[in-house]
Order: sequence, then structure tokens, then C-alpha cells
Amino acid sequence: MAALVPAVFLDRDGVIVRDSAPVSDASRVEILPGVPDALNRLHQAGYRLVVVTNQSIVARGALTESAVVDLQRHIEQRIRDAGGPALDGFYFCPHHPKANLPAYRIDCTCRKPRPGMLERATVDLGLDRSRSFMVGDRITDIEAGHRAGCRTIWVHTGAHEEARIEASDPVPAGLVADHVCQSLAEAADIILAEPAPSDPPS
Repeated sequence: MAALVPAVFLDRDGVIVRDSAPVSDASRVEILPGVPDALNRLHQAGYRLVVVTNQSIVARGALTESAVVDLQRHIEQRIRDAGGPALDGFYFCPHHPKANLPAYRIDCTCRKPRPGMLERATVDLGLDRSRSFMVGDRITDIEAGHRAGCRTIWVHTGAHEEARIEASDPVPAGLVADHVCQSLAEAADIILAEPAPSDPPS
């Protein structure tokens, strides 16, 4: 049986691309400074790179699920064009508890702060969440990472000052991120200061 590998789970809007509410078409995509290099360093250190993002733009009827996938392909191509690596996974939640489209108005397990996307990626990609990190710009990213058993990094490049997104689950008492920083580049520095992913757990 293959050994499980660690990952860096990444929120997209506000961490990889500028959060220009909403990120709805390729012409509005802006890769944040330092992102391709930060992703390269993490990839070279042996981390799987997995995007996990709430995309309630689908629930509102502004984009289809296939359009979200197409936009992500464009973003990933832009990262590669800038010298960054290919990403290992892309997971998105199209639901919202007050969706305009009834088909998406469900209390799902994938919408962060719930950890469903991270759990699905774990199975699909053979990940070790105990050696993984969740990097996000909202407290709900930190909640999802905490619930999934990951270490967490709160990046202050996006919507970090905005209110917690609508969720039916209460905020866990005493929830704090393991680290707080100002960019994905700084988050990579924090992660790479840890023992290498290939090192056996102590």
C-alpha cells in the first residue's frame, strides 16, 4: 500500500488570485504576486497542491459548474505560464443555503467551514491530513482545516476582515489559526520551516 503524502490545501480567491468579487471570467483574473514561486517551492518540497474553494456563484446562477472548471483551467495555465507548477487537485462547492437555484439550495458537507472537500481530496489523492496545511484568507477556511485535522495558516491577502460566511454550524470555541501571515509566499516559508514531507513522523 502506497504511503500517504501531505498536501497544502489552498483557498483560491484571495490566496491564489485577487478576490475581485466575484471572480467570474478570465479577463478579471489576477494572480497574486509571488504565487507561482511559492507554489513551486511547495511542490519541490513534496507537498501536493490542492485547491478547495466555495463557489456560490454557481448557486446564484451567475456561472455554471462547467464554467467554474474552465475558469480554473485558465488560472492554472496562467500559473504555469508564470513558471509555477501544475496543481494536483481542484475541488469546489457550488452550494449555498439560500441559493437562487433550488438545485443548489442544500445543506451540503462540502461548503466550508465543513471539511468535505478536504476529505474527498484525501481519498482521491492518498493524502495525510495530519501532515498537511490549510491556507486560506477567511476564518471559514481555518475552521475547515481545523475540522479536517490539518495545521492552518490564515493569509491576510483577501477577505480576512470580512464577516464569517453564512454557515449553519456554530463557530468552534477558541478557534485560532496555527499561523497568520501576509501572503502565500510567507505561508510557504512557514510550511517549509517544518520537517520535510518525506521525513517519517516522529
